[in-house]
Amino acid sequence: MKRSNLTINDIAKALNVSKSTVSRALRDAHDVNPETKGKVLAYAAKFDYRPDFMAKNLRSRSTKTIGVIIPAYNIPFYSIAICGIQDYAMKMGYNVMVCHSNEQYETEIKNVEALLNADVEGIIISVARDTEKNEHIRKLKRKGIPLVLFNRVIESFKAPKVVVNDYYGALNMVNYLLKTGCRKIAHISGPNNLLLSANRKEGYLDALNNAGIKVKENMIIEGDFTIESGIACTEKLLAENEEIDAIFAVCDAVAFGAMKVLKKRGIKIPEEISVAGFTNEPMAELVEPALTTVKQPIYEIGETASKLLFAQLKDPNLPAELCVLDTELEIRDSTKKIEIRATVGMIATYSQIKN
Repeated sequence: MKRSNLTINDIAKALNVSKSTVSRALRDAHDVNPETKGKVLAYAAKFDYRPDFMAKNLRSRSTKTIGVIIPAYNIPFYSIAICGIQDYAMKMGYNVMVCHSNEQYETEIKNVEALLNADVEGIIISVARDTEKNEHIRKLKRKGIPLVLFNRVIESFKAPKVVVNDYYGALNMVNYLLKTGCRKIAHISGPNNLLLSANRKEGYLDALNNAGIKVKENMIIEGDFTIESGIACTEKLLAENEEIDAIFAVCDAVAFGAMKVLKKRGIKIPEEISVAGFTNEPMAELVEPALTTVKQPIYEIGETASKLLFAQLKDPNLPAELCVLDTELEIRDSTKKIEIRATVGMIATYSQIKN
């Protein structure tokens, strides 16, 4: 007998019991004789029985699967967020299919089509850096597919969203840099078409404007979310500015690139130039010096996105909900230190928003 083809009918014939008895035993039902149940489970284990989920799902008209689309597998943020998504989905008895767009809009469209062809019951998406149009996402809404956007979201699209307060995270970090004595603070931003990039840049600008510091255009440079971008942007910043005393990066990977350039040039961190990031990737505390960053509740972002999706599966008529989670500063060795009491009045606070 081929183990891969073992069915409930095969087990019933081999043990001379009914198919319903085998089915109930495999479900650990209480109305099956313990001895019979033991024989069924032992036989199933011996021949590596696997339930036919496809047939089961066809009968119930449910695939018990949700889809997730992320920009890239090599961004640590998403591996942690997926854990939050999957852990909650498994509690609800669902499996998770994950696709990545490789930061390309066209691939993101294909991801959507692939998940639709797989009959997933809902989709959670963080858009690629190249995504500016949203017709492929509107298609999901027209089809009645439950949808949640997280982290990188489309502001104009009405759907449940999970983000952090990027504006206040950036504002707080730049305020902290100011309190350490930095005044020539440069910013490596993310792609301008993404809302989180715009919000972090706005927080940076407002912190400096509130301190009465005029920001020069060449102190801000647009990058993306990679170490390579951090390297290239920092080289350009240093070539155009001689008095930089801090760099605030849109994310940790960009900050790592900035630190690499500074070290290569023999510029001391933080004595000559402070460096701060945004995310709190696992590597942030392992680099030398350890990176000061804005800490996001990454696992909770994924978990919250999953909860919003399952709420829609239960009630498709729920209004689109915006969940904004708080951030906090993780102060390490890549920035100068200040007395904690000196920050009073400089660090903004923000309560969780849901609307």
